[in-house]
Amino acid sequence: MLFKDLPARLATLAHRLLPLRCLLCTEPGADGLDLCPACRTSLPELHNACRCCALPLPAPGVCGACLQRPPPLQQVHAAFLYAPPLDRLLPRYKFHGDLAAGRLMAQLIARAFAGCERPQALVPVPLHRSRLRRRGYDQALELARPLAATLGLPLRADLLRRVRATAAQSELDAAARRRNLRDAFRASDIAMPAHVVLVDDVMTTGATLHAAARALRRAGVERVDAWVCARAP
Repeated sequence: MLFKDLPARLATLAHRLLPLRCLLCTEPGADGLDLCPACRTSLPELHNACRCCALPLPAPGVCGACLQRPPPLQQVHAAFLYAPPLDRLLPRYKFHGDLAAGRLMAQLIARAFAGCERPQALVPVPLHRSRLRRRGYDQALELARPLAATLGLPLRADLLRRVRATAAQSELDAAARRRNLRDAFRASDIAMPAHVVLVDDVMTTGATLHAAARALRRAGVERVDAWVCARAP
């Protein structure tokens, strides 16, 4: 476990020792972030959205699709839209090992979700072990760990496993994404909290989060919400 955490620990140490520097434009960072005030203002915050799927709406409420077919998630909170310049930061973290970008995203979402209703546990959406070996880190876990620490919430990565390797969701359409995730997750055979929040980086169609939520609800979780960095429009 110590060796697995070493890259994140080294990145945290470097962050404490080095001056803040904007990850988007290299200007000096501010407010404890590797982000300058101008780039911070440019981030596409999501203000009005469907409370069940975080789809952008003219005003807060529930979108027509969620009214017709209620999803397994009771609430979804997204800090941002997946749009420039955020669409440069998140891929750097998710696919290119840029742990500084991940640390910045964790700081931003901790501030965005500080006022949300508190669950009994945060559950990062897990990677399959084969993808974890290739990537070397679990991006959802590395977001959830500092989020849990900042908000004082239990982190329960032991509640959910990805038991089936799946094709990359980004390569599939909405229907194929749902088929791809069928029976991909399994909840652990232990006592479950009544209310948990799934943590992930980006929500596109919701197929991954819905599959994970169904597995948890089958195992006895009464309420599953999701907190994500960004929602694709």
